[in-house]
Amino acid sequence: MTTLTKGDKAPDFSGVDQDGNKHSLSDYKGKKLVVFFYPGASTPTCTVEACNLRDNFERFKALNYELLGVSADTPKKQGSFRNKYSLPFPLIADEDKSVINAFGVWGPKKFMGRLFDGIHRTTFVIDENGIIEDVITDVKSKMHTEQILK
Repeated sequence: MTTLTKGDKAPDFSGVDQDGNKHSLSDYKGKKLVVFFYPGASTPTCTVEACNLRDNFERFKALNYELLGVSADTPKKQGSFRNKYSLPFPLIADEDKSVINAFGVWGPKKFMGRLFDGIHRTTFVIDENGIIEDVITDVKSKMHTEQILK
């Protein structure tokens, strides 16, 4: 699990989205940024989470938030996920896990009694100056917007 906490400076990440566009922390200076990490594009829980954020996207925009999704999927898989569900925000294709590791969300997980390494579903809310305002580790996919905007 991540060691980053509220009040920490966000990692100065850089990653490429589904269309090959580069995104860095510095690109979002002056805006609030929600960076949400999810295990896999088009998987059931990740889809519910992304669609909850999509359905509330105008609320985020009205409050000066930008959203960035991150998983270790390929750009093609991220692009298919974005297009299939009309997601209005970029999805970082972090195949080398540089962004995932910078935020410390890669590690051992257990599923159906099996232990494996993977992405811990975690969301970071970052303020206009690059400081972490909140770290959400117990993500409720169907109510994620409310968790972020509480």
